[in-house]
Amino acid sequence: MPTTGDFVADVKAIRRRAREHMERGAVTQAYEGSLEVVLRLLNEALATEIVCVLRYTMHAVAATGISSEGVKAEFAQHAKEETDHMNQVAERINQLGGKPDFNPAGLATRAAWEYGRAGNLIEMIKENLIAERIAVDHYRELVRYFGNDDPGTRAMMEGILTVEEEHANDMHDLLVAHEGRPMLPG
Repeated sequence: MPTTGDFVADVKAIRRRAREHMERGAVTQAYEGSLEVVLRLLNEALATEIVCVLRYTMHAVAATGISSEGVKAEFAQHAKEETDHMNQVAERINQLGGKPDFNPAGLATRAAWEYGRAGNLIEMIKENLIAERIAVDHYRELVRYFGNDDPGTRAMMEGILTVEEEHANDMHDLLVAHEGRPMLPG
């Protein structure tokens, strides 16, 4: 750890700045993101996660058929993990001084993907695979956007992205198992 006078002066400046604008909570002067844009993007991600929780929950309840029990369990597990994502995003909005928007009015227009209309097990799996693929692309874009301007939000989104990739893989595997052919290039 450096012990130069410049480093000590920086620590003193950090201490001084920490005492200023305490009403801003976790958002310090070193925060480089545009709070207005970040909060809008996070509320859109929150809406996306809420829609995903609802879709997976509905599929976990409504899936039927001779081989539906394992798929229903997978849908229920994904709903639980999407609920965790929803809570992480809402907490981050709160940390940044925003208000998480849980209002159901306009939820579908704020979300990155749709609720869905699947009628049978295969359609449900496909619908969830498509939704996860949208989430993966969308969250990759968000990770790039947050970059070094908001490393805390970026790190949260990277963690969520990893789980969304796992979900897409799970849905792909279920589709292969139920349709009997690999979809990915060999």
